[in-house]
Amino acid sequence: MSARRVRFKQVDVFSDVPFKGNALAVVFDADGLDADEMLAIARWTNLSETTFLLEPTEPSADYYVRIFTPAGELPFAGHPTLGTAHALVESGYVARTAGRLVQQCGVGLVEIEDRAPGVRAFAAPPARITPMPETEFAALREALGTREDEIDFTRVPPSAVDNGVRWLTVGLTSPERCVTVKLNPSALSHIVQRAGMKGLTLYAAHPAGGPASYEMRCIVMDDELSIYEDPATGSANAGLASLFSSRDARPGDRYTVRQGVAIGRAGRVFVDYD
Repeated sequence: MSARRVRFKQVDVFSDVPFKGNALAVVFDADGLDADEMLAIARWTNLSETTFLLEPTEPSADYYVRIFTPAGELPFAGHPTLGTAHALVESGYVARTAGRLVQQCGVGLVEIEDRAPGVRAFAAPPARITPMPETEFAALREALGTREDEIDFTRVPPSAVDNGVRWLTVGLTSPERCVTVKLNPSALSHIVQRAGMKGLTLYAAHPAGGPASYEMRCIVMDDELSIYEDPATGSANAGLASLFSSRDARPGDRYTVRQGVAIGRAGRVFVDYD
């Protein structure tokens, strides 16, 4: 890799508590970097994602972003989308339309809107949803170490959800079990890979008055890397919102999600149906 100087920023996404969200590395002025160099930098930062800002090729876009994990490139991801937008504006960039950015990325154009000072929302890309075959249910229960009545197999059954990142999304009946469930990594990895997914999303509804509407965990399973838990995940939350819609199970016009408790984080995600 030839030596050159570029700007670099690290931001914390989905939490207002320092060091409790999901970290993101943002590399500015990346037009001169090729994909191999971007991957090398992503492996060096060793974060779940690193983004690279480039000049857009779409006339309506404010910027073009490429998103890399230490294993390869993603067409879309949620916390990199919001974190990159924040870093760009904080650097002094002035959006073409006040209060609105248009991001060009692998899935196309993604709109990002200001909601409050320091608060932004992205319009979720469309999701492809495939219910999990019933023949996999017993193996899923065993891999999660749960009883049959601890998984939602009927109202919102386990489903493969793909909106640029692929999650096997499974609802549990207890938020406490969502946090404390003991996963069988080897068995889960086989199930997730058979479904063609990148990882596992677990969620469960909190009772009224709880810390959030839902508890969530996201377990990333990558062929090249060990299994790890993501602290706060925009793509999985957007996918869950799409899954609720597909089953006529929306919990209202808006809801909140708490994520990262099992690994000592304090992620908060806000979902609006617009």
